[in-house]
Amino acid sequence: MKTCALTGHRGLPADFDRAALAAALERLIQGGCTRFLCGMAMGFDLTALECLVALRERYAITLVACIPHARQPERFPDAEKARYARLLPLCDEQVVLGDHYTDGCMQRRNRYMVDRADVVLAYCRKRSGGTAYTVGYAKRCGKPVIFL
Repeated sequence: MKTCALTGHRGLPADFDRAALAAALERLIQGGCTRFLCGMAMGFDLTALECLVALRERYAITLVACIPHARQPERFPDAEKARYARLLPLCDEQVVLGDHYTDGCMQRRNRYMVDRADVVLAYCRKRSGGTAYTVGYAKRCGKPVIFL
């Protein structure tokens, strides 16, 4: 069983290629990834999770919600709160790493995912921020990173 951690930006451009994301996820599944770790953030994470839920209709995969703190969606806009609430119960497992937000909790969640992954799928367009941090951490850990 190979595990893939997902990381990407919260803000996706209007021309974000969801079909390319779905195709990349399907290639990972066909290459032996059967477990996917999702940080449950707005943007890339929830979009990838939607693609994986659809792919689960054809493939036996496990979806793991890696939640940095129990109150993660509280500050999401209403539409994103609803999306989160719809997707969370579709995950096979939920790992909650803290009760409330603390400095560094997002990075702790990202390290948790990378530490348990065989490969990282990243949508990274910036040199700083959480996604860049996670990609750098994965590389330092010797984990292969596939860029979308």
